[in-house]
Amino acid sequence: MTEEKKEQSVRLDELAEMIGGRLRGDPAISISGVASLDTAGPEEITFLANAKLKTLLPESRAAAIVATSELEGQIDKPLLLVENPYLAFAHLLTFFRVPPFKAEGVSEQASVHPEATVAAEVTVSPGCVIEAGARIGPRSTLHPNVVIYKDAVIGADCILHSGSIVREGCRLGDRVILQPGAVVGADGFGFAADGEAYVKIPQVGRVIVEDDVEIGASATIDRGTLGDTRIGRGTKIDNLVQVGHNVRIGENCILVSQVGIAGSTQIGKHCTFGGQAGVTGHVTIGDHVTIAGRGGVINDVPDATALAGMPPMPHREWLRVTASLAHLPELRREVSRLRQQLSELEALAKGQDDES
Repeated sequence: MTEEKKEQSVRLDELAEMIGGRLRGDPAISISGVASLDTAGPEEITFLANAKLKTLLPESRAAAIVATSELEGQIDKPLLLVENPYLAFAHLLTFFRVPPFKAEGVSEQASVHPEATVAAEVTVSPGCVIEAGARIGPRSTLHPNVVIYKDAVIGADCILHSGSIVREGCRLGDRVILQPGAVVGADGFGFAADGEAYVKIPQVGRVIVEDDVEIGASATIDRGTLGDTRIGRGTKIDNLVQVGHNVRIGENCILVSQVGIAGSTQIGKHCTFGGQAGVTGHVTIGDHVTIAGRGGVINDVPDATALAGMPPMPHREWLRVTASLAHLPELRREVSRLRQQLSELEALAKGQDDES
């Protein structure tokens, strides 16, 4: 998949129907692409998702603007009014810039084992290796140097970018995206100590990646020791994320860059982990939980909780604590002064008692 501009123009009313927006303006305006507020030309549509950017509207040359109904009547430009302009932008950008799948077949420079099963409509690029028993689903694309180990399964409409690896027995659902260098099914970090050295524990489980998951560049999802590591449907994993063995992540979660999830942790659905957040092993995290960037989880977390910091605390409390940090030197001086005054008062009171 590339972001090559499509050679096409679409009427504004057709775009309105596509994104479910209310049109305010000439329906016959021709739109040929999508661009930002400050760069859009007279044949392009733009969007306003951040109110701070409203100052750019008067100078924008865009043919039309995708925005919320709050903008109606405030600007003399054609509008497509939607509840979520950013989501509408995603659909429009996909329409204009992402070409439809075109099967290019299996390259002669790819190595495909005779016992592998590859669908007829695929693209398998030079340098790819597909081992025995592996299965590649229809309309999937393997970019150069992708490696699919023995008995791994790749679903339909998947995109595996250069250098990504799916190890033995692991399974990707449909419409899964692996960014460059992503590894699905690396050995979990399991070793038994004999008193002097560490003996490797074979990691014989799998990784199951459900439909519509995206795994970022150089992210690693470790296979289970015996059972499966599982990534739930619709979850999005950023670059450089580490998911340990036997972890189970629910549906539609977000793991931002450099998050680390230790082994055997259970995570519910619709959870968000900010950048560099960490989770110790063998804990259970409920649904709709948010862990702020660099937050650390060391115990179970109930549903609908927002935590920050290490040790973790409720996010609002953490904001108050961090806001007070800048005043600590001043507070220390004030406490020292009060202590001195208290000592002087105690000495004065003791002197008065002695005189009486």
